[in-house]
Amino acid sequence: MNIGMVSTRFAGLDGVSLEAAKVADALSEHGTMFAWFAGELGEGFSPGMVDQAAHFEGTANQEIQAAAFGATDTPGLVERIDSAADELLRSLRRFVERYSVDVLVAQNALAIPMQLPLGVALTRLIDETGVPVVAHHHDFSWERDRFSVCTVPEIVGRCFPPIAPNLAHVVINQDARDELRRRTGVEAFLLPNVMDFEQGPVHVGDGDAFRRQAGLGSDDVVLLQPTRVIERKGIELTIDLAAGLADPSVRVVITHEADLAEDYWENLQRRASNLGVGLHLVSAGGGASSLADAYAASDLVCFPSLYEGFGNALLEAFFYRRPVFVNRYSVYQRDIAPAGVQCIEIDGEVTDAAVAQAERWLSDPRGSAEAVERNYEIGLKRYSYRVVREVFGEAFESIRSRSVDR
Repeated sequence: MNIGMVSTRFAGLDGVSLEAAKVADALSEHGTMFAWFAGELGEGFSPGMVDQAAHFEGTANQEIQAAAFGATDTPGLVERIDSAADELLRSLRRFVERYSVDVLVAQNALAIPMQLPLGVALTRLIDETGVPVVAHHHDFSWERDRFSVCTVPEIVGRCFPPIAPNLAHVVINQDARDELRRRTGVEAFLLPNVMDFEQGPVHVGDGDAFRRQAGLGSDDVVLLQPTRVIERKGIELTIDLAAGLADPSVRVVITHEADLAEDYWENLQRRASNLGVGLHLVSAGGGASSLADAYAASDLVCFPSLYEGFGNALLEAFFYRRPVFVNRYSVYQRDIAPAGVQCIEIDGEVTDAAVAQAERWLSDPRGSAEAVERNYEIGLKRYSYRVVREVFGEAFESIRSRSVDR
């Protein structure tokens, strides 16, 4: 089977790109071939076709976004979206033909309306050609405040996501599944974020090399926050934990520079300085080996996010067998914690109990060894590539069965 992956961008360390690559890895083991279509294709996403008009960061798309999700109607906006969608539809048709695509997988392009023309083009392709499509939804418009004011609600309602007999929906958490059902009546398949727990890490990781890159010594205690610098990642909570530990050797290290918010970063620097906490921003790069280096360098992985669609960095910590400090965001509470994972948990603020547990685990790593192994075993059972093959197999079969019924 030839699968065509479609999104606005396949590059870097964003969750959609990471999970799309994992889906391809998991399904390729069974002889499936992949081609990629996006506004940007990074290393490893080939063969494929780049149409820069599909990127969410393009000037034309940014102008459409500002008009579509603002308070003032813009004359001619619908016509402008339609025209851009027509061009993208032509590109998508060429892509399907060039790579003999049997099934399209839309990676978040039919969920969050960051690229309205691409969503419209895909919806038209689905309706006009009957090509089987799996829409892998990572986050929806109703989950983001910035899309609450909309001047083109008919387009968003029709295309994000569309409903069609040749379209199967896959979501990444229970809340999204329930809300999609409530809003549309559609029953989606559930696929959490995954890692290749069956194989385990290919790269052991060179923690010393990462520490040298970060300007840290071997005796420094590394609280690794493997996230981007954006407010919903709750980095200030990691700083508060470091302050609570009251140890000058404790360092907070953030690994992802993408989407750096200057005001937020400056606030974090001030907070760290006022609390006497060492704060470092050191890119882990885009490769698996450099990411493994970062985890190998860590003494405690910190993931105090306020909101996540699932939590890729949390699974990475389980995968690389590192102890974890986590804020109990909603998906963690409903989808992950019930599996029995063992982490240092907080609910929105750092407590004395959390600091005390972190001190115990950091002073004697044997104290967290059981939790680390338990988390890996849960990952193997619930978040492995086997789950990808099962869920996508069910999604493909559902489209086939509906086609036969028609």
